[in-house]
Amino acid sequence: MSAMLVSDGLWAVIEPLLPSTSRSAKGGRPRVCDRAALAGIMFVLQSGIPWRMLPAELGCGSGVTCWRRLRDWQLAGVWDQLHQVLLRQLHRAGHLDWTRACMDSASIAAKKGGEVTGPNPTDRGRPGTKRHIVTDRRGIPLTVRLSGANVHDSRMLDPLLDAIPPIHGKRGRPRHRPGKLHADKGYDYPRCRKACTKRGIKHRIARKGIESSSHLGKHRWVVERTFAWLSKFRRLAVRYERRADIHLAFTILACAIICFRALTTWF
Repeated sequence: MSAMLVSDGLWAVIEPLLPSTSRSAKGGRPRVCDRAALAGIMFVLQSGIPWRMLPAELGCGSGVTCWRRLRDWQLAGVWDQLHQVLLRQLHRAGHLDWTRACMDSASIAAKKGGEVTGPNPTDRGRPGTKRHIVTDRRGIPLTVRLSGANVHDSRMLDPLLDAIPPIHGKRGRPRHRPGKLHADKGYDYPRCRKACTKRGIKHRIARKGIESSSHLGKHRWVVERTFAWLSKFRRLAVRYERRADIHLAFTILACAIICFRALTTWF
């Protein structure tokens, strides 16, 4: 069952990134193997079921075991490393298009509240989280960050651009800046344009009261499609985790899976 949820190709990428563990001298139950635990994490991410309902027939251990493994690997930086490794492979193969990038955000309900949440102005002030993302020209997620639902999009432009990791894979300096950035009216502020210019990025931001955001649709639709891909991971449709690091771990893992699918099926 683990092989069905975690393919051999994906496991070959993830396995070298996992921290080594030593067997306890006190004995006790055998440790659930990492691939089985990862399969449990993937099942929860894709199905959206609560941890306690993780089927025992999968052989992935208990929901608590998989949750702890997700937490520990997030603390070890495994998910960020996995995302960067897959971006590097895409870049090496010439499948990352840096000529144009798109930035946008999407709000989701945070049913249990928790860290990095805020009153959602589009949901009667209920707790919510915003997911901010930057994609390349084809919609490959380059980076993702979380904020409270009440945080203005423009406030996250600088952190998002700085969060794009340097991607090696070709001769010369690693690439981490797109040639041009497309964004909607939520980023129509002088400070956003200055931030792009400072980083050597051309900007194409819709102007309030002058042009329609739909005019940029021929370029910006890819980021909307990426949000749709993320929503297909049912655990990300609504935020149930009180801890921001756990929800971020799920989100980065989903981005890495999108990159892996692009690498193995798009080209």
